[in-house]
Order: sequence, then C-alpha cells, then structure tokens
Amino acid sequence: MTKVKIPELWFLVGGLILLGGVFLADHLLNRYLIHILILMGIYSITTVSLNLTNGYTGLFSLGHAAFMAIGAYTSTLLAFPLQLREAYELPLLPPFLGGPEHSWSFFLAILAGGALASLSALLIGLPVLRLRGHYLSVASLGFMVIVTTFAKTLRGITRGSMGINAIPSYTNIYWTYLWLFISVYVIWRLVNSRFGRAMLAIREDETAAQALGIYPMKYKLLSFVVGAFFAGVAGGLYAHFTKAIRPLEFSFFLTFQIVTMLVVGGMGTTSGPIVGAVSLIALRYALKPVEEGLQVYGLIELVYAVLLIVIMLWRPEGIMGKRYSRIG
Repeated sequence: MTKVKIPELWFLVGGLILLGGVFLADHLLNRYLIHILILMGIYSITTVSLNLTNGYTGLFSLGHAAFMAIGAYTSTLLAFPLQLREAYELPLLPPFLGGPEHSWSFFLAILAGGALASLSALLIGLPVLRLRGHYLSVASLGFMVIVTTFAKTLRGITRGSMGINAIPSYTNIYWTYLWLFISVYVIWRLVNSRFGRAMLAIREDETAAQALGIYPMKYKLLSFVVGAFFAGVAGGLYAHFTKAIRPLEFSFFLTFQIVTMLVVGGMGTTSGPIVGAVSLIALRYALKPVEEGLQVYGLIELVYAVLLIVIMLWRPEGIMGKRYSRIG
C-alpha cells in the first residue's frame, strides 16, 4: 500500500480548506466582494505561472500578458454563441467554429486557450530563450507587442480595437480557485522534481549547471511553456469574467502589474506570488474611491510604481522571500 507523503497530505488538506472557504464566501459575501475575490484568484494564477519562469528558472520574461491574450481570445472564440458570431460578422473565423455542432464547453475552451498559449511559447521560446538578461526581456516584450498588434489588425477574428463583448459569463469563484489550486500544485510538484532542481541550478549559475551536465535550453523551455499554459488559462478565465476584452487590456500596464505582484510577494517562493497578487488587488480597490474622490486618475499606477521601488530598495526578496527562502 502506497503511503501518502506529508507534503502531499498538506496540499490535500489545504485544498479542502480552500473549497470550504470558497463555499462560505459564495454564500455569505455580496457580489462586489466576490468580484474582488475572483480577480484576486485570476491574477494569482498569472503571477504563480510567471514565478516558474522568472522566480525559479531565473529568466526575466515580460511577455506574459501576450499569453493571457492568446488564452483569452481563444477561449472566447471557441465558446462564443453562434448567433453572436453572425451578428458581429466575423468572416475570418475558421469553419470548425461556425456551427452549433462544434460548440465547445467552457472547460475545453479554457484548456484550448492554455494549450495554444503553450504552443506559442514553444515556438517563440526556441529562438528567444537563447538570449540572456535584458535581451530576453526586450525580446519577450516585443512578442507582447506583436500579439496585441495582431489582435488589433485581424478584425475578421478579433473585431480589432473594438474588441469582443457579450462574452458568456462562465467564470465563477469555484472555477477560479479550482484552477488556482491546480496551478499551484502542478508548479510545486514540478519545482520539487529533478526538473525543478535543474531549473534552480540554472538560476543560481548557468555555467556551473552546464558543467554538471544540465542542458539549460531544455529546462528554460519547459518552464516557459508550462508558465504560458497557466497564463493562457488565466486569460480565458478573465475573458469569461469581465465579459469583454480588447487588445489594449493585454499591453504594458498588465505586464507591469504582474511583475510588480511577483516582486512584491517574493520571487522563487510558493506563497509569494499569491500574497503579492492579493495585496495589490486589495490595494487597488481600497484606493479606487480615493482616486475618484480626488479626481486624480492614475493614482493607483503611481502607488504601484512607488511600492515597487520601495520593495526593491528595502526588501528585494519580497514580502514572503525571507521566510520561505527554501522550497518545501
């Protein structure tokens, strides 16, 4: 009989506690607070996925918003009602999206969005991940610009800058936190495997890792592709939550938000990305009435920038970095 390992048991207990908390929140909280909790969950998935690439493997990718956009548009088009496709006049949609017999369920549409984001990461990662440092950052940022530009120009598929609205509202608090649990568990298992140990070795010293027989490109690509999958899932959840998406939403500010959440929470930690995402989303909604009352629009972005500078100067390891410096 196979014994359950202690860390696995803790994850199971944590999952049950999370399920109970989600159930209570759904029945006790009002719609506004549930709205905030869902956003916290979606951004947590995105930040956790970026942590695999930037935190554990030591890369510095700025293209995560592009993978969210790919997941968002893919899941939207797959699950979009036939009547609305005809009303929106989307002539460039492929034939397999054109009939009711090809309707996709929400779960399959989300998976397809994540899979296409992973495929994009594989194709772009093969040339881009050969670069290091700021060269990789600039190249991944360029990929984000390419994706948003295509989203603006392919009017027959994405409706261009107008975006797509009236998206079916399938995302709820249960779907969101189920995917958050899955993303945390999968990445935790990956990091605590031989693949994860190789990623950590590459992060600490790539030259020394190569001397030990580790092929860096293989593990960089793995972290990039897995991270992109969960970013695509988060994008799909976001699209079916907000019920409207535009190319502008997946540009520089979203990238800045995600990176800030990761740095504030603590890169290379299990709980840091979630703490960072939850903290900054809570801060955003706390400052929203202040911003509207003072009519100083852009105040939230300013506070984010100042917070990032303060964290980098006085606590570069992030909120959870020191306490959870080791993986376990």
